[in-house]
Parts: sequence; structure tokens; C-alpha cells
Amino acid sequence: METFLVRAVQLILSLSILVVLHEFGHFAFARLFKVRVDKFYMFFNPNFSLIRAKKINGKWVVKFFAANVPANERPKLDSDGDVMVDAKKKTVMEQIPLSELPEGDWRKYPDNTEWGIGWLPLGGYCKISGMVDESMDLTQMAEEPKPWEYRSRSVWQRLPIIIGGVLVNFILAMVIYSAVLFTWGQDYLPLENAKYGLQFSKTMQEYGFKNGDNIVKIDGQVAEDRSDVIEKILIDGKQHISVKRDNRLLNITLPEDFAQKILAAGETDLISIRQPFVLAEITSGMGADVAKLQPGDSIIGVNGKNISIFQDIAAELRALSEKQIDIRFVRNGIVMQSKVLVDENGKIGVLPHPFYEYMTTRHTDYGFFESIPAGIKLGWGTLTSYVKQLKLVFTKEGSKQLGGFGSIGKMFPKVWDWQIFWSMTALLSVILAFMNFLPIPALDGGYVLYLIYEMITGRKPNDKFLEYAQTTGFFLLMGLLLFANGNDIFKAIFK
Repeated sequence: METFLVRAVQLILSLSILVVLHEFGHFAFARLFKVRVDKFYMFFNPNFSLIRAKKINGKWVVKFFAANVPANERPKLDSDGDVMVDAKKKTVMEQIPLSELPEGDWRKYPDNTEWGIGWLPLGGYCKISGMVDESMDLTQMAEEPKPWEYRSRSVWQRLPIIIGGVLVNFILAMVIYSAVLFTWGQDYLPLENAKYGLQFSKTMQEYGFKNGDNIVKIDGQVAEDRSDVIEKILIDGKQHISVKRDNRLLNITLPEDFAQKILAAGETDLISIRQPFVLAEITSGMGADVAKLQPGDSIIGVNGKNISIFQDIAAELRALSEKQIDIRFVRNGIVMQSKVLVDENGKIGVLPHPFYEYMTTRHTDYGFFESIPAGIKLGWGTLTSYVKQLKLVFTKEGSKQLGGFGSIGKMFPKVWDWQIFWSMTALLSVILAFMNFLPIPALDGGYVLYLIYEMITGRKPNDKFLEYAQTTGFFLLMGLLLFANGNDIFKAIFK
């Protein structure tokens, strides 16, 4: 439960930062071109808001846990005082003149933005006056464009308003990456320094890899680190792998559809670094604690088998769940033995020291001015890699791996780590920027498509078309959201 909460808080905080700054990108350009912004909200606020605030007559008015301000509209009456209906028998609405609104009514002051925090932490929004968006304010759109509205601006002013959010997210990613490099530098383990070799997934082993192998070259190019290997094999589709096994070089050729086979198998931990099993932490009350094992002990055998690699021992323990076993370990240079109870999950209640404590990693420090181009390069490389990964999503196997908030949350560490948090936030900022730029109605890229159409033809798409496109895009996105989160639920229950 504690792990879930730590990850949930990290996810919500990260997305809150990204969404608020994304919407601020739209807000800043709208105000630059003197377009009114009706509302700016962090999180969504169906029916009521946790906090909403607005400047009225020069003073800020703040309300807590308050019902939302109703739309500024009323049924339109004909000359006989009867309510008008359209051809579909729907009531025709009209905006209420500001002069008829009572003093203190928030709708009487549309030139000031309403700021707020909603109760549904799934995003946020910036409602720009005179724009067909998710609010579907059709009453306002039915009237003639006003000077302060989005639709009254030239296409060259509307374009930066639309792309402002994507621009801010991408710049933000580069700023965060630069800050991370400046603060913590950059560490990685060259594969040549993985002295215990690599651990491979089941599918990797089926196609010729063996635990303990070390990857040397991929299609003739030196394999730098673990992430480099995964990108070259899964994303770039490289097939010819040179591995070092028992001081011999062997060549392995993978099939063209190898990435699809990995996705079909649902394997996420394709390659890991093999390491010794040296205890860092002991969980109170579990088998290792009862057996009086101590931090610093190094396990070297299980039930008479001479095994000392963490991954091999973990596999052995899973096969011996709910049994008492003999453990051999080294403490202060002395070989000792103890009986340990393995729980139903194949665990004895220990946490090993990380692999980088036993191998030579490479660390690069960055000065302030060095970190800026390095951060830009890292941000651009992240975007390029993500775009290439999308080709895997548009396959039968890839679509099954599509995940929602649960999958994103699992990308954050189980314990709070600011370096990983900010690195993940930068990655999500890149993803948010790219996904929002896709030419799908209801996304920023959809609006850009409308503007390009207007630039080419010299005329705007009509409001009715925009309304239908917005509705279609909304349902398309909701369907994708349900599918992705449904995948998470399915995997949590059945896998």
C-alpha cells in the first residue's frame, strides 16, 4: 500500500506540473494577443471545484468546495414571450446581457480569468473565449465574433495560441534534463564493465542468448549500454548480435519480427545486469530476519547448489516457495550456513545492494553552460526514440502492451528519488508534447490541422464541422483512454 501511495503521489505531482505548464502555454499566447481566457483550472471540476478564485472590482474573491458558476445563458424568447426551439425541438439559448446580471455575479466580469483547482486529478484545462473546445460553449459561438475572442484573431495569431502548450512542454523537458545533468551528472554502466554478464528474458534465451553472455556488437557497432541494446534490437530492428560467452565470440541472428515476439510474450525486463547477492536490507519478521541474516552477508549457495548471482538465487527461491531451505553465505570472510523459510511468493525478505556498487560505472559532471546543450541533446534524443517506438504500438502485439495511468505510475520508483522523479517528468513532458501534436480532433494537433486548411484555402472550417470534429475526437480519446486503462486492469487481474 505504501508503494502504491508513493507512486500515486509522484504520478499526480508530475502530471499536475506538466498539465498546468502546458495550459499556461496556451494562456500566455492568448493574453499576448489580448484574447480573453474564461477559466484556468488544474484538474477537472465536474459540478463543483475545490477552490475557485476571480478578481472582482479589483479584489480577489475565493470560494472553497463551491458549486461551479453556471453558464451565462438563458432560453431565448420570441416576440410573444414563448421559448424558442430549433428544428430538432431543442431550446434555443442566448447569452444573458451583463447589465442584467446582479452585482457580485462572477459572470458579470468576463474580462477576468476564473482560476481554480478541480477535484478530479486527471488533467486540467484553459478555456479560451470564442474557441470550439471541450467545453462546447455553443451559445457563445452562435453569436457574432467579439473583438476579444480567439476566432476574431488572424490565423498567424491563433497558431501560436494553439501550439503554445506543446512548445512549453518540449522546452520544459529540455530545461529539466539540463537541470538534472547539472545537479546529478550522468551515470551509466558500459557493457564491457558488466563483469558478471547479462540476464536475458525467456524469449531472448529461446533465440540463442544465455544468461552470463555479454553483448559486444550489434550489426557491427559497439553496444554502449543496456538501453542502447534495447533500442537497437526492439526499435531499430537490428538482427545481428555478437556476444561474448566463456571468452569466446559468438554471433546470434534474430528474426525480422523479433520485436513482435517480445511484445507478444509481454516481457518488460528484456535484459538486466547480473550481480552478486549481497544483502542491503532485511525485512523484519520474514525468513531472513528470523534466520539472523545481516546486511553485508553475501549468499553463495542454496540447498547445496553453489550459486551466488542474485538473479539465479531469486529464480531458485521462486521454485522453493513455502519451504525451509539451507542458505550458505559469507560474513566477514567466513562461510556460514543457516535455515531460512521462503514465503509463498518465493521471497525471504531481503533487498540486495545495487549492481553499480560492484562494477565501474562512468560518471560525467556538467557545468551550468555545459548542461544546456547536453539537456537539449538528451531531450531531442528522447523525442526521436519515442517517435520510433510508436511503430510498435500500431501492431496487434503492441496494442496489448498499451498502458494507462497504472503503467505510467509503475515507471516511478517505489521510494521517493528526486533525480528519477525529475527525469520521469521530463520524459512525460516529451510524450505529452508529441501526443498533443498528433492531428486528432480535440488535441492541439487537430486545431493546427484546421489552421493549415485555412492557410491553404483562405477560409475557416465552419463551426458546425468543428463541433462534430471535436465530439468525434473526444470520444476517440475517451475510447483510447478506456482501452489503455482496461489493459492495466486486465493485466493486474489475469497476469
